Amino acid sequence: MRDYAFGNLVTKLRTELGFSQFQLGKLIGVSDKAVSKWENGKCMPDYSIIEQVCRELSVTLPELMGGEDAAEDS
Repeated sequence: MRDYAFGNLVTKLRTELGFSQFQLGKLIGVSDKAVSKWENGKCMPDYSIIEQVCRELSVTLPELMGGEDAAEDS
């Protein structure tokens, strides 16, 4: 599974907020390696933490799951 739109959006939002992968991971309770895998399209966050990811990135679930297109439309 390669979800580049999701990963690109996570990268964009994270950097706009000034977080490193390590900082975002710490806020959510995952490693920086997990955040890197999301951003590289290698995997998606576990369902149990997706709402927390949305909160920390200040984005809605539909925007996050829609990737870059949804964020640009809003």
